[in-house]
Parts: sequence; structure tokens; C-alpha cells
Amino acid sequence: MRLTTALASASVLVLAACAATPAVQAPAPAVVADPVAVAAPSTLRPSRTTWPQATSDVAPDPAIRFGTLPNGMRYALMHNQTPPGQASLRLRVDAGSLMEEGDQRGLAHFIEHMAFNGTTNVPEGELLPILERLGLAFGPDTNAFTSFDQTVYQLDLPHTDADTVDTALMIMRDMVSGATLDAGAIDRERGIVLSEERSRASPGLRSALANFDFLMRGQRIPDRFPIGEPDILSTAQRDRFVAFYNAWYRPERTTLVAVGDFDVDAMEARIHSQFADWANPNPNGPEPDLGPVAPRQSEAFIFTEPGASNMLELAWVAPPDRAPDSVAQRRRELIQNLGFAVLNRRLQRLTRADAPPFLSASASRSTLFDSQDQVSFTASYRPGGWAEALGALEQERRRILERGISAEELAREVAEYRTGYESYVAGASTRTTPALADGLTGSVHDQEVYSAPVAGLARFNAVVEGLTPEMVMQELRLAMQGDGPLVFVSSPTPIEGGTEAVMAALAQSQTTAVAGTEQAQSQTWPYTDFGPASPVVEQTQIADLGVTSVRFQNGVRLIIKPTDYRDDEVLIAVNLAGGRLAMPNDRVLPVWAAGPALIEGGLGQISREDMEAVLASNVVATRLGLGDGDWTLSGSTRPEDLDIQLQALAAYVADPAFRPQAFERVRTSYQAALPQANATPGGVFGLQASRRMHDGDARWAVPSLEEVGDAQLSDLQALLGPVLASAPIEVVVVGEVDPEAVIRSVASTFGGLSARAEAPATVGTVRFPLGAEPVTLTHQGRADQGLAFLAWSTTDAPSDVYRSRVLNVLAAVLRLRLTEELREGQAVTYSPSAGSSPSWDIPGYGYLSAAIEAPPERLDGFFADVDRIAAELRDTPISADELDRARRPIVEAVQRGRNGNDYWVGNLSGLQTEPSRAPAIRTLVSDLERVTPEDLQAAARQYLTPDRSWRLRVVPEPAP
Repeated sequence: MRLTTALASASVLVLAACAATPAVQAPAPAVVADPVAVAAPSTLRPSRTTWPQATSDVAPDPAIRFGTLPNGMRYALMHNQTPPGQASLRLRVDAGSLMEEGDQRGLAHFIEHMAFNGTTNVPEGELLPILERLGLAFGPDTNAFTSFDQTVYQLDLPHTDADTVDTALMIMRDMVSGATLDAGAIDRERGIVLSEERSRASPGLRSALANFDFLMRGQRIPDRFPIGEPDILSTAQRDRFVAFYNAWYRPERTTLVAVGDFDVDAMEARIHSQFADWANPNPNGPEPDLGPVAPRQSEAFIFTEPGASNMLELAWVAPPDRAPDSVAQRRRELIQNLGFAVLNRRLQRLTRADAPPFLSASASRSTLFDSQDQVSFTASYRPGGWAEALGALEQERRRILERGISAEELAREVAEYRTGYESYVAGASTRTTPALADGLTGSVHDQEVYSAPVAGLARFNAVVEGLTPEMVMQELRLAMQGDGPLVFVSSPTPIEGGTEAVMAALAQSQTTAVAGTEQAQSQTWPYTDFGPASPVVEQTQIADLGVTSVRFQNGVRLIIKPTDYRDDEVLIAVNLAGGRLAMPNDRVLPVWAAGPALIEGGLGQISREDMEAVLASNVVATRLGLGDGDWTLSGSTRPEDLDIQLQALAAYVADPAFRPQAFERVRTSYQAALPQANATPGGVFGLQASRRMHDGDARWAVPSLEEVGDAQLSDLQALLGPVLASAPIEVVVVGEVDPEAVIRSVASTFGGLSARAEAPATVGTVRFPLGAEPVTLTHQGRADQGLAFLAWSTTDAPSDVYRSRVLNVLAAVLRLRLTEELREGQAVTYSPSAGSSPSWDIPGYGYLSAAIEAPPERLDGFFADVDRIAAELRDTPISADELDRARRPIVEAVQRGRNGNDYWVGNLSGLQTEPSRAPAIRTLVSDLERVTPEDLQAAARQYLTPDRSWRLRVVPEPAP
């Protein structure tokens, strides 16, 4: 179960975690403007026990059946067949950490755990096996989360047969009305909840706590973070759990959302049968007093801790806008959002300047948990650059308020919004079931009417018809009102002069006059002609896979798979042969900057910023990724924009600009982020594990600060230039396409490029390390945080595809046993993990691994437990039931994945050049289904042996 702490308003860039005790420089208030003292009519949280459409003029989506049982429980049902035969259930309880008493802090989340640990019909320890036998995996399919004001239980069902649905509904009913909250079970779960607290403790979380405490001073939110207080989690007695459960888990506070491939009438009848008799005779808990928004004068606060991010927030606060959902309210919010979109575009433009004042920045207005309205300007600044970032944010706010926006700026944002609305409408009939369920649940939380996509487009068109910049500015000025500015600065090192220096920098900025924004000259898209189209020299059909395979005269290869999984969606991968394996292995090259530097660097005839403006009415995306065997340019678009999408991707191959500003931004971002990673075990592991797991090979290294500082753009150009100019190209296109149209479009783009060379040779030999003694690394975080990782060297996938499937199931068995031993048995860790990673590109390379985050003193026990489990798997075949519980969720995940374009665009790569690809696709499910206990035992005997193992631990640095 994950814990949602809803930190969006804090705007922290959580990149690393945990360090020494934070130092906070005391705030120094200074008057800048008279506060706007407006009292909210009520500080009690509004309850959410009725459908918002009952009092709104916004029409609900007619495809959804909304209902209310006599006991007050609500439900929303929707038939959906994407993917077919599956369903998603979300059970929302309108209660979270805000409802806790002072001695219950953390128990809302703890009770979420306990709902999985013993109920009227499901004894402790039996729930997960029941769901695994139905094909649900713990985590991906079986989950829950707790926030400030809600708890949501989630089940994604692989089938909608009567037995699966009835079992799922029985479990959900038990969770909300039949949790036993056994004292012994509570004690056994304490270690797991404390493990979750420990794993999440980080400078980012502590910065968010400080941010909330500063910006929401005197309110309830800062004192009710869902993770709670360790002392309470360790000692709270059963009666405090029962008191919370009885007060808040009640039918009138509960909503069930069910979306999927089922008969709506039958599902409604099942819900009535399962939940109609639910009654809670205990008194209803009173809505919490969220606290008033106190009048504020301008002041600053600095959060300082090693590992904290370089983040700055400029905020204005006001009482919460609790206006109910209505057409008028949505109109107002849409106009405000368009104004903020113009402002955010300006902030983005500043990040692309030669000497940007910040690395990234954004502005928004939000209502935080019915407690406070907040206008936030946030920025990630380069080390030492907080004052420049503060000045830029303050001046851009004044610039838009004083100078307004232009018709051209508004038209740009309207075009992008319209494109988004139209694409959403075009793909509405194939929206995925989990996404719909989550969206419906979110609308219940937000107390907003869930309306049809086509209605949203109609409302948008009505609002923007005749909309002028002056109308937008009128709403934007209203939206930006509030007390402030309040300045929150997060820094890994103390700021010289403290808050007085921050307030002085703010005051100095406020004296700077602001001019209007210069308008960019309009351009046209220049990449429509790549030369004569290359003729097709080979075209074949792979009927059973639904694939058309094409080869052009210039050597470009094309794979096309038309699908109907998602309306109006086309995914593209352009694979350029080489990847890490073709790179030099004697030094760390700046591949860490490749993706952003190439894409943000723009094209020879047009900058990235101008490219985005020219293509504002199109759906075009471009990304660059690096794999072991390929570089991949990828895109996602809609059928009508396929030509332009392919033109954009081909332009990055034919005419990349490598503008230095983009490279320098990436360098600065790495210089800010790398030191933060040392603050947690996971951060340190991420910095060092990949290179160590490739026996020290520099191609898999995360760069050091020195290597980042010394990197040259020319080195990246020298590496990528030949790849783009001549490496073999394979284009994979999947989605709502006509194969002949795709062939013509690829022929006129990639077919116009120069002839491609042979695939580059692999450099060196890559090995997995071996060693009995663990490698020990250190982190700078809390003394109770540690990480252990154990892996066995296995082998690659292509040499024996079936063996790779056996190892995948074996890893799932190991994960089950680790969960039973370390989570359910010893309560050592929140989430032990295990997995198999056979390489498709490196001959003979692969590994099967297990890992935990746990206190340092428990790491040796983890290694001993894994060794013991490995010996058991070598010595004794597993049971048929355990095999079924491990295998079924894998099979169901594969079947679910096959009903999506993402699965195919990845798995079809290499189809023409790798003989094992097509058979591997065909046999995936049948291979998994024929794995036997004897196969698993044989694999364990071959691979899970001490001589093939490698161990790594991350522990705290020794105390000085």
C-alpha cells in the first residue's frame, strides 16, 4: 500500500532523502503591503456525502450510473471494454489524517494497512493469497492509499466472472465494515508501518512539512501529515484504532466506483446485495475544524538541510474558495487557467535563455484540502542562485499583472487547450478502465460533477468564443489576490544573511520596473522535404502478429501494427543501432545529457521554443532514450498528425542543432541533484549500482560532480553525430493507422535520409560481478536507514527464451516468500522486492535479484534469509498453489499489457534483425503457463547458488 501525502502545494523536488537534523533559519517578518484580511464563513471541513450534480447545472456523463443505497452509501458504475474482460474497483472512504485526534496521528493510514490484515470473512494473512489466486498482484492490482481527507482501496480485476467480482466485493465490504483490528495483528503490523515511515523520511518530506507549517500557519493540515508520528505508531492501543474506525468508516461516507467489462444491472444488484445491510450504529465523527486562514504580512522562511533541494516558493494565501461546481465556476476557472498557461509559457521561456534565472519554474492557484487558497510561484534554482530566481518570479508576476497578455499569447494557449480537448474526445471510447475509475474517484473527492468529454469540449468552445486578453486578465488578477508575498526557500546549505537577506532581495526586486513581453516572430514548420523518397525493396506480412514488415532501399526498416486498442493514438519508436554497447568503455561520456540536450537543443532551422509554437495545434511529442543496444527517438501522436510527427523525428536525425543552452541547463540540473542523492540509501544505490553491476564498466556509470563539470558538448556531438548520420534505423509504428499511409510517410521522411551503414561493433565484454563479501556503501541519512541488495548472475534472454520465463516466475516465487517472511513474518520492511532481468542485448548477461530497505542491523539477517530461501528453492519443489499464486498475476499482467499500444511498440523492436523476437512474442503466455515446479527447482539449482551471488549494502556514514 502506498501512502499519498499530497505534497503538491509544497512544490518540492523530492530527489533524495534523509540527512542530518535540519537547521531552520528563523523567519524575519517585514511589512511589504497591508494584508487582505477576509474571514472564511466556516473553518469546518465540508463533508462529501451527496452527489454534486444534485445541486449543479453541470450535467453528469450519461454513460455512468450514479446511485445511493438506503444506508447512504453511494456508487458509480460504468461499462468499459478497454481492456476487455477486466474491471477496476475503487472504494473511497471520506476520512483521512485530518480526522485524527492528537493521539491518533498516523492511525488513518495504519487502519488502511489493518483492513488487509484480518476481517470478518478473511483471516489475517489470507487476503493476499486469495487475490493472487484470482490473478491480482500485490501492488499493481491490489493497493490502497491514505491522504489528508480520504482513504481509497483499489482492486484491478483481471476477469469479471461472477466468482472474481463476488470475491472482490466481499473483500471490500469486509475492509470497511468488518476489520477485526486484532491487538496482536496491530502489533505485528507496527514494524511494517514504521518501515514505511522510515523509507519515506527524507529532506524532501521534511521540507514539505516546513513548507506547510509556514504557509498554513495555525491550521490543521501541517499537524496531520498522513504518515503520522513514530511514537504513536509504536504505542497506540487497539481502542484508538477502533474509535477512529467506528467514527469514520460508515456507509454515508463511502463511495464505490466500478468501471469495466461487466453488465451494469448485474453489478448494481451485486453491490446492493453486498452493501445494503451495512449499518454503523456508532456516532458519526464530527467534521474537523481546519483552522482559519490567518491574515499574513510578507515574510520569509528558510529550510536548510544537507540533501534538500534548491527550491523557492513565492506564495499568496487567502480563505478557501468553496463555491460549488457549476458552469459559471468552470468558466471562471478555465479563463484563469488560460492566464496561468500564458504565465507558465513565459517562465519556460526564461529557462531557455542564455543565462536562465532558474532551472524550472511554474505558477498556479489551488485550493488545498478545503483549508486555504494559495497562489504559488515556484522555481528550482541553480546552487547559490536563489536571489536571481526570487527576483525573476516576483517580476514576472508583476509583469503580467501590470502589462497584461497579448492576443497572440492567448491564441497559442487556446490552440493547445483545444487540441487537448479534441484529442480527449476522439479517444474517449477507448479510455482505459483503471484511468476512468481513478478519474471518477477523484471527482468524488473534488466534489465535482463527472461530465462527458464531449461536454467538456463544448464548454471550452463556448468559453473561448470571443474571449479577449482583457477578459483573461480580469479573472487572472482576481485569482492572484491574497496575503503575501510569503517566501519559502529550501537549500542544502545555509543562506548567508538568513531571512533578512531574502527579504532584502525581495524588496530590491520590487523596485525594478517591468516592461512588456517581446512577441516572438511567427514561423512556419520548415521540415517537410527530406529529399527523394526511398523505394520499398521488401514488404512482408506477419499475419499472426498483425504486422507489416518493410525495408527501404536506403536501409531503413519499418514495422507497422495497426490496432484498435486506443482510438486516436499512434506510438512511434525510431531505434538507432548501437547504444551503450557501441560506446567507448574507458571513460564516462556525457550521455546523461543526451536526451534533454538533443530535444531541447532544437533543430537547425528552428528552436525548440519556436517548434512548440508552430506545432501548437498538433499532437507531437519527441523524446530520446539510451538502451544497451539502441538509441531510441520516440513519439506519440494522433492519426491526423502522423506526417508531422514523423517529420519532427526525422528532423532530429537529419538536422539536430545541439544548442549549448540546453546542454548547460542539464549540467546545472545534475550539479544540483547529485549531492542530494547521497542523503538516502536508495539515492546512493542509484548512483553506484548500475556501474558496479556491470563490473565497473564506465558506460553504465552515473557521472560524478567532477565529470559533470568537465563534460563538453562537443563530446556529446562526437558521440551522437555519427549515430544520427549513419546508424541503422528501425521505425516501429503502432496504433490507429493505415499501413499504406505509414509506408508513404516513412518513405518521405526517413526514406529520404542517406543510406545507413552497418550496425556498429560491440566494444569490450560486459560481465556481472561476483563476490561473496558484500560491497559496502554509505549514505548521509538517518541512522536507522539501510539497504541490502543480493543478485545471482543468470544469463541473457535470446539464447534461451523459455529459460528467461522460468526465471521470471522463479523471481515471483522469491518475492512471495520474501513478503511472507520479511513483511508479514518479521515486519522488517514495508516492501521487499525481487525480479529477474535477462538482457536482450548483452550475450550471457542477466541477473535475478532481491532487495529491501531496512535498519542497518537487519541487513545481515536479510542476506541470511535470502540464502535460506534460495536453498529451499534448490532442495524442494514448490507447491502447485504457490506456483499458481506466483504465475497467475504475471500472466494476467501480460494479457492486460497486450491490449495496449505501449506493449507492442516495445516488443516489436528488433523484429526484423533478431530471430528470437517473433517466437518470443508468440510463446510468452504459453511458456509461462507450462512452467512446472521441477523447472523452477532446476533453475534454482543452476543459478541460485552462493558462487553466483553478489551482494551490496548501503549503511549510514559513521558518526563523527
